[in-house]
Amino acid sequence: MKLKIDNKYIKWGLTAFLVIAAGICFYYLIFHAYDIMENIKSISGVITPILSGLVIAYLLTPILNELEKKLLTPLFDKMKIKPSPKRQKAIRAISIFLTEVLVLVLIYALVAMLVSQIVPSIRAIVSNFDVYVANVSTWLNDTLENHPDLKNYVIPQVDKASAELEKWLEDTATLIAKSSEILKTVSLSIISFLKATWNFIIGFIISIYVLASKEKFADQSKKILYAMFRKNAANSILRSARFVHRTFIGFISGKVLDSIIIGLLCFIGTTFMGTPYAMLVSVIVGVTNVIPFFGPYLGAIPSALLILIVDVTHPLNCLYFVIFIFLLQQFDGNVLGPKILGDSTGLSGFWVIFAITLFGGLFGIPGMIIGVPTFAVIYAAVRKIVNYNLNKKNLPLNSTAYSDMECIDEEGNFQPRVEAVTTPKRKSTYALIREKLAEKRANEKKSETKMTEGAATQDEQKADTEESKGNKEDE
Repeated sequence: MKLKIDNKYIKWGLTAFLVIAAGICFYYLIFHAYDIMENIKSISGVITPILSGLVIAYLLTPILNELEKKLLTPLFDKMKIKPSPKRQKAIRAISIFLTEVLVLVLIYALVAMLVSQIVPSIRAIVSNFDVYVANVSTWLNDTLENHPDLKNYVIPQVDKASAELEKWLEDTATLIAKSSEILKTVSLSIISFLKATWNFIIGFIISIYVLASKEKFADQSKKILYAMFRKNAANSILRSARFVHRTFIGFISGKVLDSIIIGLLCFIGTTFMGTPYAMLVSVIVGVTNVIPFFGPYLGAIPSALLILIVDVTHPLNCLYFVIFIFLLQQFDGNVLGPKILGDSTGLSGFWVIFAITLFGGLFGIPGMIIGVPTFAVIYAAVRKIVNYNLNKKNLPLNSTAYSDMECIDEEGNFQPRVEAVTTPKRKSTYALIREKLAEKRANEKKSETKMTEGAATQDEQKADTEESKGNKEDE
């Protein structure tokens, strides 16, 4: 006798198998977590160049598309070259070449500019460090002489810090004496740098192949998607993927452009004010501005301390810099940022801080950068699911509609809180909700009545027509 798939014994057997398999997996996960993490690290190390290539290709796609649509395609049209597969391949090859060369030139120019400006600044800071310390000491002594109470508190703290510094220097000297450990540390650093450079080179090469066949990869992904899922599910996944793409590419490209503009404005402003090490300070402010919310503070605090240490005899310069950065960030937050980014994430300030804190704690600086768009995607997905379920239950989507309610009864009516009934403002909101729900139900009943009356009228007209035809036949 052939067993059917809905046989209860088969269902019990499948359930038991899944429970046992889940238990084994859970046991292995708990007691072999270290081995699992090591395997994940080894796998991630192998696929890092591939992931780097995909990320590079994704970030370079907007530049490639702009070159194809606005530069090369019109140029080929002016040259009267007819559209053909060969022409499209030529346009794509030239676009990829120009994109890669443009990016490499920009990276080289940025590094050369930073090295030419920052390295002398750092050398000057190191060479004049004793002078800066003496200036700070002189300023501190002069200040404490006029404030004896403050002096009695600060001097012990300075002595404590000096003792800790001496201990650290002794430990450092001991470490320096162990040249083998230093050699090992330097070797590991060099190996890590060479490995990162190799991964970047391989990723850059992979990005060329991805850009050359990006439409083919997209078509294959859609084909696999529709083969594995139902049409409605596949359509929903595609819409979600497009939303993720718009959110990420809009936020990242907009934030990079915004940070470049802020860095340039900071350099112009600090140069005009005569701030020391204007280039170094502007680079710090511009780079940290990529991080939402916390970035401006992360860049302004060390820059202000650097200016104060270098020019301690004129502390007003540090104050002017802080005021300038505050005004610059107000301009960025209220004018420039909204103009470039718009409402690309749709998150409130609380959720922005939450996303940066969460992803920054999990993934460090990269997590702080991509945390906001990632959480925006998660937030949008949760909101979509919630709205879908509320629509199925015929409940309002606006959150303010639930501010005055105590509960919802079996008939779907909102029951107000006692405070909502006694407070006029709350009562009006609750009454408005009830009126809208009652109006909606009344409209539904009217539409049903009209449909019933229309069907009855059609039946009567049909009967009259048949009766008139019968009368004509009798005549």
